[in-house]
Amino acid sequence: MMASFWPLCALVVLLAAVGSVSIASASVADAGSSSLNSSLLASAAPPPTAVLPRKVLRPAGVGADVPHRVSLGCAGADDIAIEQGPGTTLPSGVPSYTVDIINRCSGAGREACAISGIRVRCGWFSSVTLVDPSKFRRVAPDDCLVNDGKPLLADDTISFEYANSFQYKLSVAKATCVHPAADTSD
Repeated sequence: MMASFWPLCALVVLLAAVGSVSIASASVADAGSSSLNSSLLASAAPPPTAVLPRKVLRPAGVGADVPHRVSLGCAGADDIAIEQGPGTTLPSGVPSYTVDIINRCSGAGREACAISGIRVRCGWFSSVTLVDPSKFRRVAPDDCLVNDGKPLLADDTISFEYANSFQYKLSVAKATCVHPAADTSD
C-alpha cells in the first residue's frame, strides 16, 4: 500500500507545481489505489493564456496632444510635460531629437497658469548643433533652464532640436506658478 501511495503523492505535487489543483476531492481511499483519479486530473487548472498587449493610454511622439489636468489652477512642475521624438539626422549621421516642453495647465486662464523658473534634470546635456540658449541651456550638471526662466503661459510650448549620439532623459525638476508680469530673474 505504501508503494502506490508515494507515486500518487509525487503526481499531486507535480500537478500542483504546474497549476492550481484541487486535492480536496481526492479521498483517503484513493491514496491506496494505483490508478489515477480522473476527478483529480479534471480539477487541474487550464494552462495560462498568452499575455495580452497593453493598451496605450495616450498617443506617443512629439506633437501628440498632451492631456490636461482635470483640476483647475496652477500646479507648477506637475503641469509641465516634456515630449521627445526623433528629429532629422544630420548629414554626418548623428541623430537629432525634437523636444517640446508644454505647459498643460488649463481652465484657470492663461495668466493664472503661468509657470516660470522651469528647471529640467538633463544630465550632462550637450548638442552637436546649437540650441538657442534662451529656450534651453544647461546651467550646471543635471540642471537645465527653460525659456530663460521666464513664464510659460497655459498651452504654450517651447520647442527645440538637439543632436547627439544618444537621447537624453529629460524630466522636470522644479517649476513655479507666477503671475506673468512678476519678476522672475534667477
